[in-house]
Amino acid sequence: MIITNNLTKEYGDQTALDHLNLNVKEGEIYCLLGANGAGKTTTINLLLGFIEPTSGSAFINQLNVQENLRTTKRFLAYIPENLMLYPSLTAVENLDYFSGIAGKKLSDSDLRGFLKEAGLQLEAFDKRISTFSKGMRQKVGISIALAKEAKVLLLDEPTSGLDPKASNEFGLLLQKLRARGVATLMATHDLFRAKEVATHIGIMKDGQLKEQFMADDISLSELEDSYLHAMAYKELAI
Repeated sequence: MIITNNLTKEYGDQTALDHLNLNVKEGEIYCLLGANGAGKTTTINLLLGFIEPTSGSAFINQLNVQENLRTTKRFLAYIPENLMLYPSLTAVENLDYFSGIAGKKLSDSDLRGFLKEAGLQLEAFDKRISTFSKGMRQKVGISIALAKEAKVLLLDEPTSGLDPKASNEFGLLLQKLRARGVATLMATHDLFRAKEVATHIGIMKDGQLKEQFMADDISLSELEDSYLHAMAYKELAI
């Protein structure tokens, strides 16, 4: 569902992404770990078609992103660190608007059903988004993915700033989407959450994918050691 072939992005003399090769299949959750500037967000933006690659290619549902900008967007949902919703509209109204853009005409009952499935509290359905916490906004984002029947979910630091409870709830929602066959690519700094939700984990540095793991094949402590090694941190002598 998500494929990159030697995907590269350069800005002058700076290489933001260096020949990235990824393959995320249906029902897989791939977490990209790395420091700021590692190339995680660049990868997401190339898959969304927000920027053009210098070389290589990106595919969503077997379609070349750059050659099918509008069509590929029909198959995916995107949740950034700060999800942009209309603050003066309610949760129901936002979902109605964004699902409508995706070509879905849903009844009020259907809209509320998707919000409920995404874990939003019933009493929040008719409240303005401006009153919502980040965790509540992220649940509206998941409801949009559910409503448009997205096959691909792209996430850029979605748990940043969430408290542990909200972060855990978000992880459970990702597992629900995984059970539906959704392919998820999540850029994150959160090693613990990556280990909890991912099927696959990659570590990036300087635009390159340094290491890849099956999440079940590595412990959290081993993942932390691999991450620190990839970042070239050195232990301080005591």
